[in-house]
Amino acid sequence: MTAPADEERVLILAPRGRDAQVAEQVLDRAGTRAEACPDISGWLACLQAGAGAALVTEEALGEGRTDDLFAWLDAQPPWSDFPFIVLATRQAGRRSEPASRLLARLGNVVLLERPVNAETLASAAASALRARRRQYQAREHLLERERAQEQLRLANEDLERRVAERTREVEAAHETLAFALDAAGLASWDLDYRTGASRRSPRFNAVFGYEGTGPRWDRESFLAHIVEEDRETVERAFTATLETGKLDLECRIRRADGQVRWIALRGQIKHDDAGLPLRIAGILMDRTDQRLTEEALRQAQKMEAIGQLTGGVAHDFNNLLTVIVGGLDMMLRRPEQIDRVKRLAEAAMGAARRGEQLTQQLLAFSRRQMLRPQTLNPNRLLLDFKPLAERAAGGAVELVFDLDPALDPIRIDPAQFEAAVLNLVVNARDAMEGGDGHARIAVASRNVRLGTAAVAEKGISPGPYVVVSVSDTGSGIAPDKLQRVFEPFFTTKEVGKGTGLGLSQVYGFTRSANGFAQIESELGRGTTVSLYFPRSADPAGDEAGTGPAAALPLRRAGAGETVLLVEDDEQVLAMAVESLEELSYRVVVARNAAEALEYLKGVERIDILFSDVVMPGGMNGSQLAVEAQKLRPGIKALLTSGYVANLDEGQVIGQGDLPVLNKPYRRDELARSLRLVLGGEGR
Repeated sequence: MTAPADEERVLILAPRGRDAQVAEQVLDRAGTRAEACPDISGWLACLQAGAGAALVTEEALGEGRTDDLFAWLDAQPPWSDFPFIVLATRQAGRRSEPASRLLARLGNVVLLERPVNAETLASAAASALRARRRQYQAREHLLERERAQEQLRLANEDLERRVAERTREVEAAHETLAFALDAAGLASWDLDYRTGASRRSPRFNAVFGYEGTGPRWDRESFLAHIVEEDRETVERAFTATLETGKLDLECRIRRADGQVRWIALRGQIKHDDAGLPLRIAGILMDRTDQRLTEEALRQAQKMEAIGQLTGGVAHDFNNLLTVIVGGLDMMLRRPEQIDRVKRLAEAAMGAARRGEQLTQQLLAFSRRQMLRPQTLNPNRLLLDFKPLAERAAGGAVELVFDLDPALDPIRIDPAQFEAAVLNLVVNARDAMEGGDGHARIAVASRNVRLGTAAVAEKGISPGPYVVVSVSDTGSGIAPDKLQRVFEPFFTTKEVGKGTGLGLSQVYGFTRSANGFAQIESELGRGTTVSLYFPRSADPAGDEAGTGPAAALPLRRAGAGETVLLVEDDEQVLAMAVESLEELSYRVVVARNAAEALEYLKGVERIDILFSDVVMPGGMNGSQLAVEAQKLRPGIKALLTSGYVANLDEGQVIGQGDLPVLNKPYRRDELARSLRLVLGGEGR
């Protein structure tokens, strides 16, 4: 705030000679407003009118009456310490006692001995004015604080009056409210933040197991009844209430008789005009019976889903095992019949392969399959995949591809993507069998942007996505069945025509890719299944999708090539050893990571580490491969697994430099993987 003009001036009292005139000229040249006074009485009158500083000669103070000056100084407000610049004559000895007392009485004094040069005088005057301005600022702050205190005092008086009025209103309505809440099975409560006083209905005490008035309720006594495991959650809810103004929580309490009950607490804070919390009031419900009912319902639904899953798995695997066990039994009975043994072995191998596919579908639904994601343009995969899709759709179905040429890249496992689209094409073909109209399947791709509302219940973030959809003109799906189509082993096909795992696999794959699957259908008009994938910020790569790796020739081991085999299952271990030795590899066996590390610390030749991913002992296969690189830099590694215990591990293990061979595998698949890792030529 700018000071008034009078409070920016320097008042000069120098009645002798030309001191006043010279000082006024020096200060004017320095840009400081100065005003000379003829005598001490006029000087004092100007001081009382307002000034920023005073310039006075020592002799002028000694010759005049200073009682009025000191009275003015003593009457200054607390913020004021008026600055004086005193021009004194140079003295050979100490200043007289009366002169020293006079200067001390002035208080805030700058003493300049004459002769004084113009620069020193102007600087002293500027410093005195700056100090005075700071005093003016302090004055404004004090005035502002006084005004605020007065406002606060008035607000408090108004608050007290209004609180008294509200209290009378609440007390007048309390009896009616308590009766209505009790009839609804609710307990009421009320806490005054200012006084700590609490009010509650009789039902409140009864919920906690007390008769009559019960204990004196406050925050601490309430928290003492909360089950220990829920106490932290309740305390966080109370803390958040001061910010949100609302209380909404469910927790467990331990009643006075030791019983554990579920309660629901709802409340709202009442604030005053200044935004300060006055009181909080709300209701309390005993939700124990409702919670037990809900838990029983969830358990029943869970058991129904497990029963459906178990039954489906048992049915399909028993069919496959019938083929495998029956074939092996007949081979053991007549091993000399080579053609018959070969035929039965091929049938058993086919059943085992179907079992492998069934297992992969289950793992896809549970998101436990091993993924090898790549950043690519899905249009490229769809176009490469088109001939296979046409064969799957059949000649009686028109298959149309409508692909957006400006499609964004996404990060997916190509094999899983092709399997998902093929599954949808086959489902679409089956949905149109026996129809009278024109059978048509459309595969489309496009870029979309999903807002917050569109992904609210999907568990994903809003933003840019790529959607790949498969539509048919089939019979459609009834609304009561539509919401169950992604459940494992749920199928709308006839018995024996589907496992009910196809759409479950599609669902699991899209979730593993951080997207989601969505189905729309109308009876008599067809079905559309859309797969949504988040757009990748990385550019699409040139890596191939599911190429014909089987074209690579079989590789046998070179001279002395040694495999460190790490496997904890004895039967799998024996099979792997036999396969590796048949491929002419030398095999070193370890049953866990600790044993493998001991071999790696030694000097024995080891060309490649071949390890299961999931192992006991606290270290998995991928971690072992990292440790192996530290012990033997440059060592090759090949991992194998058909299941990962850690969900995240399964999603990322194929993203690095570690190749993975899925279980189950055949000897030629093992040989091919070893060939690719070791980088040798086929023999």
